[in-house]
Amino acid sequence: MTRIPATTALGVLAIITLGAFALALGVGGVSLGPVAVLQALVGDGDATPRTIVQGLRLPRALAGFATGGSLALAGALLQVLLRNPLADPYVMGVSGGAAVGALVAMLIGASPWLTPVGAFGGGFLSTIVVFGLARGAGAWSATRLLLTGVIVASGWGAVVALLLSLAPETQLRGMLFWLIGDLSSPAAPWLSLVVLVLGVTIAMPFARDLNALSRGETAAAALGVSRHLPWLLFALAALLTAVAVTTAGAIGFVGLIVPHAVRLLLGNDQRIVLPASALAGGALLLIADTLARQIVAPAQLPVGVITALIGVPLFLVLLRRDR
Repeated sequence: MTRIPATTALGVLAIITLGAFALALGVGGVSLGPVAVLQALVGDGDATPRTIVQGLRLPRALAGFATGGSLALAGALLQVLLRNPLADPYVMGVSGGAAVGALVAMLIGASPWLTPVGAFGGGFLSTIVVFGLARGAGAWSATRLLLTGVIVASGWGAVVALLLSLAPETQLRGMLFWLIGDLSSPAAPWLSLVVLVLGVTIAMPFARDLNALSRGETAAAALGVSRHLPWLLFALAALLTAVAVTTAGAIGFVGLIVPHAVRLLLGNDQRIVLPASALAGGALLLIADTLARQIVAPAQLPVGVITALIGVPLFLVLLRRDR
């Protein structure tokens, strides 16, 4: 399969992302043209379009892009660190731990600002548990870590089921909808966007080290890669996942499919894979959320369902072409 030049691919992804933003801001119960959207963004024009764009659609679009980009970037990091294309925040249990932390905060009626704290605490706790169990009395291996992550993820799934069974009827439907993926009332969209930018900024200087880590621990050590680097990047993946889960719930497939598809198209150089994954993941979730708002309007579908319906066939097509 012919690889697309990196600069061309990043430029195309940037254009697709801008198009996805324009679609998300213009499409809805009240359709707005490009001119009306631009006027609303800069504060000109009628009051109604400004309220729709600035108060409703822009926060949702920012949250969707930040969530998709964060999940895809976390998946790209985990797949390199574990040297396994099946690794993602869900398989590693990070997302499950973040979901449990957020659901506990919701169930006990904690202040809204404590939900992100609970999500990050659960995601980071899951990372520590997985590493601790995988290491045991000796050094951890990528295979052992991945298998441990699968078991821990299953355990978190059981805890989520327990919390849902204990939840009052008045909260149950909202919690279920949130677990599948919900961007109708995102929490702190600007904060999630800042976290995504921060994640890319932190990860990019280590792109060459990640290229070395993808060749194995021995090769990475011979090239001078610090043995503490995986811990830093796992913590970064936990932060990205926790913020994504807090913002939009447990949205599947993005962290698994997007980085793998990017590597199929662009190769395995992390200097390209990391930013391309963030852009592609954000654009995919933006498009999926726009479809979720429109397919059965005025009702809304969970965005996680749309990501699966879009991502799985697309990934299979790419995989078949690569074969």
